[in-house]
Amino acid sequence: MPRKVFFSFHYDRDVHRVMQVRNSWVVRRNGEATPFYDKAEFEEVKRRAGGIEKWIEQQLSGTSVTVILYGAETYYRPWVQHEIKRSYELRKGLLAIDIHNIKHPQNGADVQGPNPLSYFSVGERKMNMLYANYDWVHNDGYNNIETWIEAAAKAAGK
Repeated sequence: MPRKVFFSFHYDRDVHRVMQVRNSWVVRRNGEATPFYDKAEFEEVKRRAGGIEKWIEQQLSGTSVTVILYGAETYYRPWVQHEIKRSYELRKGLLAIDIHNIKHPQNGADVQGPNPLSYFSVGERKMNMLYANYDWVHNDGYNNIETWIEAAAKAAGK
């Protein structure tokens, strides 16, 4: 059964890498990807009443897993931090995928950034020790993302 997934990422720096991940998921025979806003629509969301926070809540609704696609600067994004916090509060499955090795069409691979989950704690344990972390390129994300998402959902009881 396809899972509805929320993808959290730094739009400006990583959207080209994210699209490669998203497109690999969309083309799967049994895959399904939930829609997400492009930059123009995202800018419009910021102007509406309730803005981004309301939009995030709507996007998280009905999902079972949040996938943090992180690059060099993802952790420093306040909305990514908010999405991680809300996903945990809503008991979504969580996993992090390092995308810095995915080649951008003009810029190539990027520098590695910190796993955003390493900055959050549950009790005395860091989230990066509680939730799976993968490298899209080195761990063959193209062929394994479905398995990773399913494992995160099951770990959350979804």
